[in-house]
Amino acid sequence: MFRDVVRKKQKLGHQECIEILKNEKRGVLSVVGDNGYPYGMPLNHFYDERDGKIYFHSGKTGHKIDALKNCDKVSFCVYDSGYKKDGHWALNIRSVIVFGRVEFVEDSGKAVDISRRLSYKFTDDKDYIEDEIKHFSPGVLVFALKPEHITGKLVNEA
Repeated sequence: MFRDVVRKKQKLGHQECIEILKNEKRGVLSVVGDNGYPYGMPLNHFYDERDGKIYFHSGKTGHKIDALKNCDKVSFCVYDSGYKKDGHWALNIRSVIVFGRVEFVEDSGKAVDISRRLSYKFTDDKDYIEDEIKHFSPGVLVFALKPEHITGKLVNEA
């Protein structure tokens, strides 16, 4: 159902893909937007090893939420900062693309837990995180991407 990487030598292993999802802070979520146009937006994310889902937080309304309610199929692309081999100008980037379906987190306790865990990717300031959750959690929507296919590859810009 899903396509495989064409250049097999560049394909990343599943565990390396998971490490990129766990460690990188941002990616681009793409949805089917208005009038069938693709709509991609950068988002912070949290990969939960317990259930294998990727979690996001958002406002409760807007183009993205309307699109997700109309079609739960999405793709999510994450890539690392890359590296250069000694003596070469080209950047080598590891990228991961996840295809799957989105589900909204209805349980408010779980939504707060995910928001907290996501926040720790950016800061370890517990007081700041708890203050943000206290003030803003009522206006936050948390949703999960349940992966159906994960693929990754190493790309050389040359």
